Amino acid sequence: MRILVTGADGFTGRTFGARAREAGHEVVPLRSNLKDLEGLRREVGTIHPDAVVHLAGIAFVAHASDDAFYAVNVVGTTNLLDALARLPVAPTMVLLASSANVYGNCKQSPIGETQAPAPVNHYGMSKLAMEYMARTYMDRLRVVIARPFNYTGPGQDVNFLIPKLAKHFAHHAPAISLGNLHVEREFNDVRTVCDAYLSLLAHGEPGQTYNVCSGRPYNLQHVVDLFARLTGHAIRVSVDPEFVRPNEVHRLCGDPSRLVALLTRSGVRLDVPPLEETLERMLAVAGRRDPVT
Repeated sequence: MRILVTGADGFTGRTFGARAREAGHEVVPLRSNLKDLEGLRREVGTIHPDAVVHLAGIAFVAHASDDAFYAVNVVGTTNLLDALARLPVAPTMVLLASSANVYGNCKQSPIGETQAPAPVNHYGMSKLAMEYMARTYMDRLRVVIARPFNYTGPGQDVNFLIPKLAKHFAHHAPAISLGNLHVEREFNDVRTVCDAYLSLLAHGEPGQTYNVCSGRPYNLQHVVDLFARLTGHAIRVSVDPEFVRPNEVHRLCGDPSRLVALLTRSGVRLDVPPLEETLERMLAVAGRRDPVT
């Protein structure tokens, strides 16, 4: 397939592009600004994609500008879908990357797709608004929505938790400041997430929403302990109140049953590397970068 990818130069986009090319697909990065509707229409009209994977957006929950979440994640996505809907031949599938943050502080765990969304921050709210807006295009476009739970891997920005830990441990920093050590998250491998996206392009049911997750949560202390064992280095951890977010989602663990059932029917099985392997790969990359200052 010729796959149009937004956010192709980002963390997920780089891995997705590599996995897609390995699978024999042609990857075409979108270069237009999502807020430039006319530019989007012109560029999309010249590409004629067979499929679309929409990864671009603001993903850092603590981003400084609340307005930017909606301008990019909602309005930008609207512009993209508008441009795609004008094509003479619609793509066979459009995958929108949403987020498990739409579930908010959910007491149910693991969380299934039927759980009512209740986002507690602007990032989650903007992703939910994007999902609702996308449904207005589902009479014209074949759209699937993916809700990935936390994932990581080499190349993720050090503003995110696991890359920050990897950098500190790789360079044997004496100390690190973190937020709440008792939150529980999945820390899945970006390769697994990208493989799931490729499978959804081929086998997803239009109009459906899929959790992309493993159902295996870890608390942050467990991750710190794993890094210590892998590096043979003990690090002093302090809790910085500035890193403790208001309305923190304490436990975020997904139920992958819907995705697993779909892939099983399609004869597909995702590779899920153990967390230790993912962390080892991140340590190897972090060790080649500038040390902690």
